Amino acid sequence: MTATTRSLRRWGAVHKWTSLICTLFMLLLCITGLPLIFHEQIDDLLHSQVKPADVPPGTPPANLDRLLFNALAQAPGKVPHFLIWDRDDPSAMFVSVGPTIDADPTNNLLIRMDTHTGAYLDAPDVTGRFTYIMLKLHTDMFAGLPGKLFLGLMGILFCVAIISGIVVYAPSMRKLRFGAYRAQRTRVVRWLDVHNLAGILLVAWTLVVGFTGVINTWADLVLKMWQFGQLAEMTAQYKDRPVPSKLTSLNAAVEVATHAVPGMTPSFVAYPGTLFSSKSHYAVFLHGDTPLTSRLLKPALIDAETGKLTDTRDMPWYVTTLFVSQPLHFGDYGGMPLKIVWALLDILTILILVTGVYLWMRRRKAGVSQERAIANAASLDNPALSS
Repeated sequence: MTATTRSLRRWGAVHKWTSLICTLFMLLLCITGLPLIFHEQIDDLLHSQVKPADVPPGTPPANLDRLLFNALAQAPGKVPHFLIWDRDDPSAMFVSVGPTIDADPTNNLLIRMDTHTGAYLDAPDVTGRFTYIMLKLHTDMFAGLPGKLFLGLMGILFCVAIISGIVVYAPSMRKLRFGAYRAQRTRVVRWLDVHNLAGILLVAWTLVVGFTGVINTWADLVLKMWQFGQLAEMTAQYKDRPVPSKLTSLNAAVEVATHAVPGMTPSFVAYPGTLFSSKSHYAVFLHGDTPLTSRLLKPALIDAETGKLTDTRDMPWYVTTLFVSQPLHFGDYGGMPLKIVWALLDILTILILVTGVYLWMRRRKAGVSQERAIANAASLDNPALSS
């Protein structure tokens, strides 16, 4: 056995086992990811919501203090955690409220408000929605951080399976033209050709989506790194300061932040004492207006007692990497045409996974070693290429 043959057999083993281990979970992610590409359209179709008032172009936004007062009137006894501008509808925003300032924000009530009139619109319960269930299955399988990290591991195996598949593809197909489909051969050979063609055509996309998916599973860890890193550094001089007894104007704090970071627009505001801020600051996160910068956030910390700017900095590289990976993963930065492309590529990926399982089961039934088939294919035109 030559060194090349031994190497191909090892790569074949890597491809087989990484594929088999991660395939079931990759199918779950592809199937749940498909409706998430169109989550806005699905929500609009399945759930009605109160529309914001029609206002003339250029109408200024409502005073945020008044808007917050109206929102809290709908949730007596609760305190605000975040104000979130709706990315898909600039006429609406959400006020996230909880029982206490240190309560788990994942259980918060979301109150939807009109950004121009400051009026209450509705308080949708998203936890029962089809898209929410798909999102939880896709991100952590309802298992929290352990679920995210496990899916991240499956994503790493998926990327290894793709790379090892590239290695074994070229020598095993050297006597066939690129993209060959042997229609006259047996069913297993036809499925093999479909599997190989789809796999090699989608290699770049699957690597991008797989790798960005892995990065997204680290979001909670990235947040902790930012909290104990940059945020702690920005607020170090205030760490022993007591919580302000009375907060300054929220509207004024946002205005200070927008003047401090010209050319950027508020995306969300974190109240003092929440995960994204210190105990004595409003954290106003702003974004740009280009397809790329609209996904990048820049924090401005406003002293919640004096209303003055404390600090503003660009996010560190690891947070920026996370922000960039999110739209790449779901394809939601190029409008409906890109969503359709992403959906088609997702369906083809499902085809690759299904045909891979089929080919492995057929070869196992026939008693053919996958590693031996790959090694033979390097020197012969053997149709039993590894899947």
